[in-house]
Amino acid sequence: MTGLVASLPTLPDSSSSIRTSARRLPVLLVLAWGALLLNVLTPSSNPTLVPIPQPINQAVAQGSLLLALVLALLANPRIVIRPSAFLVFLSLMAVMALAVSIHSEFLVGSTYRSMRLIAFVACLWLLTPWWGRRDLVLLRAHRLWLWGALSTVVVGAVVAPGRAFASEGRLAGTVWPMPSPQVAHYAAVLLGTSVILWMCRLIGGSHALLGIVVSVAVLIGTHTRTALLAMVLGLAIASASLFLGHARVRRTSVSGVVFAVVAGTLFAPELLAWAARGQSAQDTVQLTGRAKVWSASLDQARSGWQELFGDGLSNKSFNGLPVDSNWIATYLDLGWFGIVVQVAFFLLLLGMAVTHVRGARRAVALFLIVYGIVASLTEVGTADASIYILDLVVAAALLVPEPGRGLRAAARPRAKADGGPPQSPRVGVVLHPASEWTTEMEPSTRWTN
Repeated sequence: MTGLVASLPTLPDSSSSIRTSARRLPVLLVLAWGALLLNVLTPSSNPTLVPIPQPINQAVAQGSLLLALVLALLANPRIVIRPSAFLVFLSLMAVMALAVSIHSEFLVGSTYRSMRLIAFVACLWLLTPWWGRRDLVLLRAHRLWLWGALSTVVVGAVVAPGRAFASEGRLAGTVWPMPSPQVAHYAAVLLGTSVILWMCRLIGGSHALLGIVVSVAVLIGTHTRTALLAMVLGLAIASASLFLGHARVRRTSVSGVVFAVVAGTLFAPELLAWAARGQSAQDTVQLTGRAKVWSASLDQARSGWQELFGDGLSNKSFNGLPVDSNWIATYLDLGWFGIVVQVAFFLLLLGMAVTHVRGARRAVALFLIVYGIVASLTEVGTADASIYILDLVVAAALLVPEPGRGLRAAARPRAKADGGPPQSPRVGVVLHPASEWTTEMEPSTRWTN
């Protein structure tokens, strides 16, 4: 194995297309990640500032996947990938989804969704050379595009507040038609990661304060209970992983608990009214009607094949009503097979986080994993191309060791000995010895996105 790495040509790190400084992000990587995020920005029926037909919105979102694939190939021209058990699970699920979908009652729609999922996972494989980097490049790219998405929501709320709050008084996107739960998800993830990175001294106070204020305001405006609960639990677990090693974490945690107790005591009626969203006690208990849909979908007669492998990927609805549970939707689409695969990759990520050395990388990864687990109870996503998959990919990228020099060198074109143009790209999986891996190397300087 060591001989394989030693035989790979290397160039000085200053000319590498993968290594960057703590303040500079690879442009092609950022654009590819932004295209992936645009692909999962499922357009809703919310009114927008500029009326755009729904088919055009869908074409833009779905077409961005092809753009992401092209950009990923440009960023990684030699198609170098690093091994990842997490992506193996995703690939297995995508291939099985295609195998089931071609026998589905809804052949065209189900097969199309499966092909999109396979392309989505392929694009993620192409970005694996940037996993494990000490400058946390994928996390920074993820946060950069979350800032972009929330900025459009804030602009829409300022310019046209009536349209922004037209959906039952809940804040939604009006520049791009993002539903309230999706907006809340972006705000919660940006808020949680900003707090953790500030506690670990990786971002400055002014940057963290801006992210926290904007995210809290957006999160309150969306009236989304799932995002709030998932964020609180994720932050609690992440803070606990840092509690013994960081004085700032201990001070912040104690202050947060005191603030929560005081605010809960003084503003209990207002907080309950916010959480109720004007619903009756029965609606709240039934999770806004979700429980009825879940019960009806599980009571329908299914064959043994359908119980094991499902009916193929769908639009996550039952009799025209949204399922709104990742586990129920997975059971309907991919059966027990899909559930087992998802449980396996969640357990894999948790195991990687528990065994990782203490630090910001583990804390942020724990936050994203716990957030995804909690949100999966009343949201859908981890069985299809979604923002939840991107969150988990960022978590996985934070938990793997830093790529060895051989992987970085193999990810860029080699020049001919006579000084001619670079040789043709070569497809390959580059393995490198454990001696070249590092476990926890935080950036030496702060970064601003």
